Formats: sequence, C-alpha cells, structure tokens
Amino acid sequence: MNNRKPLQLSLLVASLAVAFTASATNADAHPPLAPLPPVPVPKDNPQSAEKIALGKQLFWDYRLSGDGSMPCVSCHLPALGWGDGGQISRGYPGTKHWRNSQTILNSAYYNKLFWEGSVNSLEAQAPSAAEGAVAGNGDPSVMEMRLRFVPEYVDAFKNVFGSQWPRMNDAYRAIASYQRTVVSDASKVPFDRYANGDKNALDTSQKRGMALFNGKAGCVQCHNGPLASDQKYYDLGLPDFAGFVDDPLYQVTHRWEHYQKGVSEPRYRAANMDYGLYYVTKNPKDVGKFRTPSLREAKYTAPYMHNGVFTSLQEVVDFYDRGGGSGTSKSELLKPLKLAAQEKQDLIAFIEALSMSEPLLHDDPTLPGEYQPLPAPIK
Repeated sequence: MNNRKPLQLSLLVASLAVAFTASATNADAHPPLAPLPPVPVPKDNPQSAEKIALGKQLFWDYRLSGDGSMPCVSCHLPALGWGDGGQISRGYPGTKHWRNSQTILNSAYYNKLFWEGSVNSLEAQAPSAAEGAVAGNGDPSVMEMRLRFVPEYVDAFKNVFGSQWPRMNDAYRAIASYQRTVVSDASKVPFDRYANGDKNALDTSQKRGMALFNGKAGCVQCHNGPLASDQKYYDLGLPDFAGFVDDPLYQVTHRWEHYQKGVSEPRYRAANMDYGLYYVTKNPKDVGKFRTPSLREAKYTAPYMHNGVFTSLQEVVDFYDRGGGSGTSKSELLKPLKLAAQEKQDLIAFIEALSMSEPLLHDDPTLPGEYQPLPAPIK
C-alpha cells in the first residue's frame, strides 16, 4: 500500500498538470473566423419592410441635419464603402471633423459603436451622429417639426409606429432598422463560401494568406469570430493626424472634443492626441486605444484606422509587419513579423476574400415632397 501512494500522487499531479495546460490552452484560444450569423435584432425594435423603407428615406433625407446639408448618407456613401472616402470625415459646414468616418457595413453586429465604443446600439448611434456638433448638428426639436410638416412622413410614421406625429426617437429606430440591412451577402464573400463547403472559393494565394492570418502574422488574435473583430480596444502606436498640428479648424475641433468629453484641464490644454477609449473610461491605461475594426468589406472601405492614416491594405500590412508604432499603452501583441513580400501579398489577398466580390450598393430612395401646412386643429 505504501508503494502505491507515491504512484497515486504522481498520477494525480500529472493529471492536474494536463488539466491546467488544457484550460490555459482553451483560455488563450481565439474564436475562429466564421460566416456571419443572422443579424441580431433588439426585441424593442423589430424589423418590418415598412420600417426599413422609412429608415432608408430618413437615412438619405437632408432634413435630418442642421442646415439641410448633412444627411446620414453624406458621410456614409454606398459607392465609397459606406464611408466618405476621406482620411478625416467631412465636418458640418464651418467646422472640421476629427476622425475617419467608419463604414456602417455590418455595423449591425457590433456590441458598441464609434471608435471608442461610446454607445451600445444603432438606435443610440443615430442621434449621436445627427445631432453631433461637428457631424449633423441637427436640433432634435427642429428636425422633428420638419418631419411633421411633410404629409408623407406623417402617414408613414402613423403606419409604422402608430403615432399621430413623427417623433425623433422613432426616426432613429427606423434608421437603425435600415442599417441592419447594410450587411455582407455570404453568397458573394469568397471566405464565407469556402467556410460553407466550397473549397474552390479561395485560390492558392488566398489559402496561403489564410494560413498566415491564423499563424505567423497573428491577425486572428484580434480579428476573429464571424465579424473578424474581437470588439476589444488596443493602442497600436498609430501616428497622429497631421492636420491637428497646423490647421486651426482641426485644432478647434480637437480641443473642443477634449473639453466636451470631460478630460482633465492639463489634458485639455495640451490636446496633443486623440485619447480614444480613455474618453469613456478615464483610465490612463486606455489612452490611445481604439476598437478593433471588422476586416469584412475592407476591400472597399479605405482609408483605414481611426484617423484614416493608411490609404491601402498594403500600408496596413506594412505597419503591422514593422510591429506597429510607438504608443503610450501599446499592445504587447504587436511585434515585428518579418513577412516576405509574397507573404504580404498572400495576406492581403485573403483579407480581400473577406469582402464580397462586388460592393454592396443601394439605390437612392425617393424622398417625400416639400413642406405643407399642418391641418387645422380640431375645435
């Protein structure tokens, strides 16, 4: 019996070691890339064809902005990858913006919106954009009254929401419903077809790129799951947008954003960089961190990063190959990759295979006519 105890103890230790190793391996594992699931829809804003159609009109309607020049579509153009194609988004007339206009493609899958994740739904994102001072700059009471003076909108809101008059919170719900239709079509995405069983959907270069993506290049550490984003926040050490240094209007916006986001006076006075996630958490460890963007439809959504600093996927891959830049809280995941030129091309080929074979385009809707007097009040 005494001889068995050391053996039993050794077996117990060995089994615990195996269990710990397996647990650690599972904890460090990343969700694999996969086709997108059905679009999640909140229970308090169910989809309907009529609501989506109304939301599309409102997304295009110039009346949902301050001076009628900044509808949603002005910064999210289908032909420009549902962004605006510029390094920094166009600002409301008389101002300049301070970040890249993110594509709304597949935004229905994000659990938080905007580069620093400041809102948690499309319903909350819409007013932040339409009413944002350097974005739509619309006054909600004015925008609502504009809709109430358009008979077609009065009828549409009554039909969709059962309300006597259009209300802005319902307008934002309709826009969110429409945005949930701006998603990738899996039948047109080479990777999705490959993952669903068509082994010829990817060519040889793309398959080599997929191996690099999941292996040597380490992209899957952050760009994983169906969305090709872990929806977490990282400091990559990106260079700042040069306009903040020598353009007065960009500097005005930059300092104002610092001020209205509630940073300390020393940080506001310095206004030396975009602090990203820090604005939300006020945790110094979050300075310079931004949400991992989805790589889906990246083929059509240049320029890249929160300040549009890279104009091509080649520049993006070169940046990561160098191990990123110099950040205050730079992620330890970034290390020089030493990719060969062919490996870079293969990696880019695979990233592009996460996009549809043709861009997603929507035709412009027909907007309701001009304002008309409200009906006389009932006496």
